[in-house]
Amino acid sequence: MIIQKQNGKAVPVQNSFKEKFKMVAKTMMGLEEVLADELRAIGAQNIECINRAVLFEGDMRLLYRANYTCRTALAILKPFAEFEANNDQELYDQVYRIKWEKILDVDCTFMIDSTTSGEIFTHSYFAALKTKDAIVDRFRRNFGQRPSIDTENADYKFNLHIRDNQVTLLINSSGDSLHKRGYRQAVGLAPINEVLAAGMIKLTGWKCDTNFYDPMCGSGTLLIEAAMMAMNIPAQYYRGDRFAFKRWKEFNLGEWKSVKQEEDRKIGSTDFDYEIWGNDIDLNVLSQAEKNLQFTKLHKDVMLFNGSFEDQDPPEGRTLIVTNPPYGERIKIEDLNAMYQQLGDTFKRRYGKDCEVWLITSDFEAMKHIGLKPSKKIPLLNGQLDCRFLQFELFEGSLKENRASRSTGARGDTGASRDTGASPVEKERGTGVSPVKKRSTSASPVKERSTGASPVNDNDNN
Repeated sequence: MIIQKQNGKAVPVQNSFKEKFKMVAKTMMGLEEVLADELRAIGAQNIECINRAVLFEGDMRLLYRANYTCRTALAILKPFAEFEANNDQELYDQVYRIKWEKILDVDCTFMIDSTTSGEIFTHSYFAALKTKDAIVDRFRRNFGQRPSIDTENADYKFNLHIRDNQVTLLINSSGDSLHKRGYRQAVGLAPINEVLAAGMIKLTGWKCDTNFYDPMCGSGTLLIEAAMMAMNIPAQYYRGDRFAFKRWKEFNLGEWKSVKQEEDRKIGSTDFDYEIWGNDIDLNVLSQAEKNLQFTKLHKDVMLFNGSFEDQDPPEGRTLIVTNPPYGERIKIEDLNAMYQQLGDTFKRRYGKDCEVWLITSDFEAMKHIGLKPSKKIPLLNGQLDCRFLQFELFEGSLKENRASRSTGARGDTGASRDTGASPVEKERGTGVSPVKKRSTSASPVKERSTGASPVNDNDNN
């Protein structure tokens, strides 16, 4: 249902299932353009980036698809009412006029998140309270009973946005934040947000055309997000059916199943003939990564190593290295500057011209001790921490020589040794080696893969 302002009143406008409407996709600071690209790829129109969100248009199938596939979206919101309110009473009256009984039932629960700016409504909580009062008063007067408030697990989540006297009401189609992918069975002390992890990988420009390595992988979030991209596994494949839009009165089960099946058929549709490796010095944390990988059935597509990052080589051939080292906030390091210096030394000593390194940090002093000049510094937020996502391009010789080499096309592609005739699903790997192992730097690891254990061949687990 869409509600528009007509003669100063909020009036519902009926629309067909395929009629296009406006939507808002929420994301994290710095990931707006990445999310816009994702939305563009699934057919969204009239895309516009704003602060921590992307505006776009599409039909209900696109709403379903955006929820299921967009890796950098936190929530998909659907605006359903817009009006003016110049004081508290006008806000109450306009909200009261909306036919809420067409949206939710008396036995449902709901909650309201509010954001206000301007001089009229200066307290977001009070604005949310007036909106709540109008909703429950309408139900109580018309039906003798009212829906309940649930701030933890509400059936319906509404967003109230007020700027000066302009009021917009939106309904959250996602429910729980979309960073809750559903695959995290165990976590380390400082796990990275899944949306941030996916956004970091996408910001590198990775096209799943090189190896991927996280030398301080923790509980494996970056590895899992990379593997899901490589295998074309939808972002919410492991989430199950926990979407708020499934409770909507206009929910169409047939259309949802159709969208989901279309996306699931893409799993394993492209060959990924490269390695995905993770390493961590803490065996207990690494066991958590293994549990998460086993749950996703990607444990035979990702290789884990136990050791110190400075003693481990990356995979042979072209490799993207993305990592989230300790910042000294939750994981305490005795000498953080020394650790970052050791990171830089490892980049120079063990990683060669076939490697591209990215890391995120909030410690701007410690990052100076890496001893390498980053070619890119992208501002991001990790929780409330102001961070920089740094790129280090590694090469042999001087910077001037390297730039001249690249401009003339002299730098060759040393690519990973691989068999291009078989898909990852068809390859047989040895079965006698545990995915978590101590690694000798002179030995090649053996990955274990069974064609019946990967989501590439198991599309019915949702």
